[in-house]
Amino acid sequence: MQQTLTDKAFHAISGTEGPSDSLKDASRDAEAANGLRHAASLSMTKVADGLIDPKLVLSWLLTSLGAPAVYAGALVPLREGGALLPQIVMAGWVQSLQRRKWAWIIGSAGQGLCAGLIVLAALSLEGAAAGLAICGALAALAVFRALCSVSYKDILGKTVGQARRGSVTGLAGSVSSIGVLIFAGLLISGILQERGAVIAAIGLAAALWVLAAVLFSTLKEEPSETKGDLKASFSVLKNNPVLWRFIIVRGLLVSTALAPPYFVILGGEHGGSLGSLGALVLASAAASLISSYVWGRLSDQSSRRVLMLTGICGALAISLALAFAQMGLAQTVWAMPVALFALMIPYHGVRQGRSTYLVDISPADERSAYAAVANTVIGVLLLVAGVAGGGAALFGPQVVLALFSVMALGAAVAAKGLPEAEGA
Repeated sequence: MQQTLTDKAFHAISGTEGPSDSLKDASRDAEAANGLRHAASLSMTKVADGLIDPKLVLSWLLTSLGAPAVYAGALVPLREGGALLPQIVMAGWVQSLQRRKWAWIIGSAGQGLCAGLIVLAALSLEGAAAGLAICGALAALAVFRALCSVSYKDILGKTVGQARRGSVTGLAGSVSSIGVLIFAGLLISGILQERGAVIAAIGLAAALWVLAAVLFSTLKEEPSETKGDLKASFSVLKNNPVLWRFIIVRGLLVSTALAPPYFVILGGEHGGSLGSLGALVLASAAASLISSYVWGRLSDQSSRRVLMLTGICGALAISLALAFAQMGLAQTVWAMPVALFALMIPYHGVRQGRSTYLVDISPADERSAYAAVANTVIGVLLLVAGVAGGGAALFGPQVVLALFSVMALGAAVAAKGLPEAEGA
C-alpha cells in the first residue's frame, strides 16, 4: 500500500516502518495521523507551560502587582501538588469513559480558561487581592492539568504504538522549546519588563491550551471497555515489585526538578533580575530543544537505560553547580546558566523516560490507574522532598544540592534493577 505524506512524516519522526503490532487493527490505520496530532497538541501545551511558568513569570507578575511575598511562595507548591495529588480520584472516572480523549480535552480547555482568569485578575486587581485570585486560578489550573496527566498515558497507549511513543512526545518537547527560546530572548532583551507584555504572554498561553483541545478532539480513538466500577487505588501496588521500584526511581529523580531554585540562590545578586532569570529560561529551553527528541528515541529503545543515564547525568550536573560555588564562580553571569543547562538535559530525559516506561509496563486497561497511583505517591514525595530541602536549606543551598546529587545517583542505581519495558 502506498504511503501517504502523513505516513511518511510519522515514520520519519518515529524511525519505524509499517503499522505497529502493539495496536488493535482499527487503530493501526489511524496511527500516523494520530501521532502527528499528539505532537502538535503537546507542542502547544508545552509552549503554554513555558509562558506561564510559576517559578518565573507568575512570580514576577505578583511582585509587579504588589502582592505579598507569601503568594509568590505558594505558586510552585500549588501547581505541582495540585497537578499530582487529585489523580487518584480522577482515574476511576477516566476509566469509565469509552473515549478517554475527552478527559484530556476538558483538561486542556480548562487550563486555558484558568489562564484567562489569571489575565483578568492581573488586569483588574492589585496587592493581596491579586495574589489570592491568581493563586486560586493557578490551583484550579493544576487540577485540570491533573486530568490531562491521568488520561494522557492511556490515550497515547491506545493510539500510538510501542517503540514510537517516546519519539512523538520527545518531538513535542523539542518543537515547543523553540517558542520558549523566543520568550527567553524577549526576557533577556528587556522587552518583557513591562507588565502588559507579560500579561499578553499569559493570554497567548490561554489561547494555545484551547487550540490544543480543539485539535485533540480530532484524534481517532477506538472505544474502550467501560469500567465504571473500577476505582484507581493503591491496590495496584500489591505484589507489583516493578511498579514499586519504578516509583522509587521516579521519586529519587525529583531531585532534578527541585534543584533549579537553589541554582538561582547560589547565583545570588545575578539571579535577581528578570533578564538574568531569562538566561536561566534560555538555558532550560535550549537543553529541551537539543535533547527531548533524542531522549524520546532512546526511550523507545530502552526507557530503563534512559532512567539510569539521567540519574548519573543529573548527579554530575548538580555537582558542577557545587564545584562552581566552591571555586567562587557561582555569582558570575555565566556559571549558573551553564550548570542549569547541564541539569536540564537529564531533567528532560527523566520526563521522557518515566512516561514511556510507565505506559509500556502498564496493562492496557489499567494505564490510568497506574499513572494515578504513581503520580499521587510522587506528589507526596515532592512535598516531603520539598520540606526536607527546606530543612537542609538552614545549612545553606550547597547542602541541599549535595542531598539532591545523592538522590539522583541513587535513582541510577535503583533503575538498574528495573526490567526492560520495550520488549527487549
